[in-house]
Amino acid sequence: MKFLDYIQVNPTIKLEKDKQYPFVEMANADVFAREPKQIDIKKYSSGVKFQRGDTVIARIEPCLQNGKGFFVKNISEGFGSTEFLVFRPKDDKVTNEFLYYFMLTDYIRKSMINSMTGATGRQRVNKDIFKSLELSLPSVEKQKRIADILSAYDDLIENNQKQIKLLEEAAMRLYKEWFVKIRFPGYENSKIVDGVPEGWRLVRVSELAEFKRGKTITKKNAKDGNVPVVAGGLEPAYFHNVANTVAPVITISASGANAGYTRLYNTDIWASDCSYIDASYGDKLYFIYTFLKNNKEVIDNLQRGAAQPHVYAKDINALSTYIPESTIMEPFCNLVAPLFKKIAVQERLISELKQARDKLLPKLMSGEIEV
Repeated sequence: MKFLDYIQVNPTIKLEKDKQYPFVEMANADVFAREPKQIDIKKYSSGVKFQRGDTVIARIEPCLQNGKGFFVKNISEGFGSTEFLVFRPKDDKVTNEFLYYFMLTDYIRKSMINSMTGATGRQRVNKDIFKSLELSLPSVEKQKRIADILSAYDDLIENNQKQIKLLEEAAMRLYKEWFVKIRFPGYENSKIVDGVPEGWRLVRVSELAEFKRGKTITKKNAKDGNVPVVAGGLEPAYFHNVANTVAPVITISASGANAGYTRLYNTDIWASDCSYIDASYGDKLYFIYTFLKNNKEVIDNLQRGAAQPHVYAKDINALSTYIPESTIMEPFCNLVAPLFKKIAVQERLISELKQARDKLLPKLMSGEIEV
């Protein structure tokens, strides 16, 4: 059987111009996860269109290699980045849920990756590959049972992702309450001098922690491994077998369209085309992270250059912020550090669930495990 005998690629959907619909940008597609990290609402002008039951997969590197995509579960109709491909069964011989998991198999993913063409760093899937792909599908009854087994893992993954979102939101709310609204414990008795509480100091970021430039490593020089190489994108560019940091690590992308993107990694990484600080700064690293995330526009404004934007470590280090006395800073760090450490635990659990699901996937698809 041929792939296109049973599966549609980018099926036709009519969306009204300038009408608002759910929108998923590439940055919000998670890695080997059924649900996107975030769904926005935007006016439709252009983009890849999808509807409930569709499978959406990134078609560009490194997003495809990293596993970006999602299953359209909670959206009736919507659209997303032009760098997505949309897949849908042609008829009832293939179930929507089974197709999602089938698209995660090595056979499909490697075929898509091997078909990629274009300039290095921006290669895209050649859609002609789907004309030649052969399929061997189980009965619809078995498809449903396979999808049910694998969905149980994704249900647990999504529950943990919701917990992570709540924990990070709690940390950000606490930062805003204490350092933006100036409502820290005891603020009622604080004397305000020049708009800030007495004793607070205006300091550069470098006085708290000095961001360093990563050490660039090319894909050609990277060795097979599972250590994320963090460069200029939203996700790891590829993987290596050794790290040059110790988690937790804050990274700020140094170049490209996403220059200035800030992320907290709870695993050791290879910091490449980015600026970073790591665990050597202790729990005050979490104060710096909440400050950076609450000042995204300030970071974006550090971009230098039009054709190839850059954000330099020296400019990050030169940023200014008011910091309180240790009697306020230490309690804040003592409150938010456990939240981020719980996030690290949840992330490890998600990783274990994904590994278990992905180990089971080929065995179910091949019939090695009977259902």
